[in-house]
Amino acid sequence: MLKSLRLQLAAWYLVFFSLLLLLLCVLLYGTLARSMQRRLDETLVSQAATAAKLLEEELVEMRGDAVGAAADVLGELQPSGQVIAILENAQVLAGGTPAELPQLAVAAETALAIPAPETVVALPGWGQHGARAAARRASYRSRTFLVLAVEPLDSIAADLEALRRTLAIALPVLILIAGAGGYLLTRRGLAPLGTMAAQAQRITSQNLDARLEIGRAAQELTLLAVSFNELLSRLDQSFDTMRRFVQDASHELRTPLSVIRGEADVALSRERTAAEYRESLATIQQESERLSRLVDDLLNLARADAGRVQLRVEELYLNDLLAECCRFVQPLATAGEIELQCRSGEDVPFRGDEGLLRRMVVNLLDNAVRYTPPGGKVSATLEAQGPDVRIRIADTGVGIAPEASQRVFERFYRADQSRSRQQDGFGLGLSIVKWIAESHHGQVELTSRPGAGSTFTVHLARQ
Repeated sequence: MLKSLRLQLAAWYLVFFSLLLLLLCVLLYGTLARSMQRRLDETLVSQAATAAKLLEEELVEMRGDAVGAAADVLGELQPSGQVIAILENAQVLAGGTPAELPQLAVAAETALAIPAPETVVALPGWGQHGARAAARRASYRSRTFLVLAVEPLDSIAADLEALRRTLAIALPVLILIAGAGGYLLTRRGLAPLGTMAAQAQRITSQNLDARLEIGRAAQELTLLAVSFNELLSRLDQSFDTMRRFVQDASHELRTPLSVIRGEADVALSRERTAAEYRESLATIQQESERLSRLVDDLLNLARADAGRVQLRVEELYLNDLLAECCRFVQPLATAGEIELQCRSGEDVPFRGDEGLLRRMVVNLLDNAVRYTPPGGKVSATLEAQGPDVRIRIADTGVGIAPEASQRVFERFYRADQSRSRQQDGFGLGLSIVKWIAESHHGQVELTSRPGAGSTFTVHLARQ
């Protein structure tokens, strides 16, 4: 079994070309053989017709002397390589050698048995390869004569034998030339693949920005190179996202861990009162909770990326879910002196994962409350039109700059880095919101202006 694509293509090309060439030779040989026989038959028919016409004229001039007339006809024609014989009642009047007379009689009987005015018959016992005989009837008064023009097939057989020898020599030579040409063509045609393979081997995780260059190649290979370059672009983006994700995750993990370690070191540096220990433990507990939330968020996102999160779909009412989420966030809004309005409307049945949907809404409300200054307002509205459902969370907060609006759903991205620590966030909330919406075959839209607040709209489709 050939493992080389170059050899496989060359072998298939050689097999196809050999079969095609063999078929061409068979057709050529058969066509030539039939053409040679047809021309021979036409010549014999013409000779027989000429001899028959001359015989009728000679019979008139010689007043019915059949033997003399037949001799005169043969003297006038003098055929080359042919035998002209004239018969009356299956008796040879002129033409042919004594050894040929029985065969001429058989040819005459065969021709007379066919009611056509003229015909061509085969004589298999004539010579080494047989002969062809053309018959033509001639008449004088009440007498009927038969004119035979016979020519052996030896010359045609010799020509065909020469053609077979030529083809037997030329066919292997042509197949060898075709095989060598096919190999060179496939080698030249697949040369860009070798170039692409060599370039691809030099690409590692350190230089994913490199691209394949194959110059002017076939359209299929160019398409392959373009597809591979697009794959490299996606891999480069994935690696870049992964590197930034690891860096951001490390930074977020380092902060609570540093606080926990610092509090522990301070608490253990000397003897302290119970109140001081409780204060240190409270700080450690708070940072541990932040760390636990971060780890849970990272784990959920990792499972989502791996497609291992199974939605627990159940029947629910989105208006009830939105009202519960507003009640849950109300204490945070009250503490921040922010007005929270909830317009859940009438019953809106929906099929989905209630836990994930609740977390999506809470994340949006929590995000809106945290970035709205005291005295501001946050509203949550549920709208249903046919199969489409929209959950709109709007605030009168600080807003988001246009250049940041495209990145707020990225993991660990914060439009205002200086406020991240004060707001007690990790930059994962909106990423989780986007994932939950998409897992329910929906999407999230953001409209915002700096200083004029933001509006997040979740579009869901009821199934």
